[in-house]
Amino acid sequence: MDRNEYLKKIREDQQISAELCGREFHFRTTWGLFSPKDIDEGTRLLLDYIKVSATDNCLDLGCGYGPIGLTLAHLAPQGQTLMVDKDFVAVEYTCKNIDLNHIDNAEAMLSNAFSDIGERAFDLIASNIPAKVGKEMLAIIIQDAFDHLSPGGRFYVVSIHGLRQLFKREFNTVFGNYTKVKQGKNYTISMAEKPSD
Repeated sequence: MDRNEYLKKIREDQQISAELCGREFHFRTTWGLFSPKDIDEGTRLLLDYIKVSATDNCLDLGCGYGPIGLTLAHLAPQGQTLMVDKDFVAVEYTCKNIDLNHIDNAEAMLSNAFSDIGERAFDLIASNIPAKVGKEMLAIIIQDAFDHLSPGGRFYVVSIHGLRQLFKREFNTVFGNYTKVKQGKNYTISMAEKPSD
């Protein structure tokens, strides 16, 4: 294969099929998005242990091409799921994947974390937060997640082990509680719940 043929081939969308929470999903992805060839280990771990009610209004924060958000929409068919990302290419591919999987209770929009979400409130927020965002952005995200959760709402995060103590400290500071849901080989799922009172 000559270089022109190679470049033509790699410019084509990647196609992924994956079973997530009992449903077969199909995704179109492209180079430059996170984990474009397969659903990553952290996302799979999060989806294996997250608890979702059928009526939950959900937010997928930093959606990439949409595997977490589309699964949340599937698990909460009577709720609405919003997926946001600061990368316009990610939002474009999430919209394609909403259509591809015939999900009618989900939408995607451009937002740098919570910057463009407005006053919307959620029962569940989930995120596969990149380690490289920095502690300042993490502090903003955790406080904003608290502010955008309904009373009793849950914030699930999957992160590399190195961030586990940071999330424990920040969740306890902002939410007043912290739960280590699952520790896998490389990733930890952390959860905090907004008090109901």
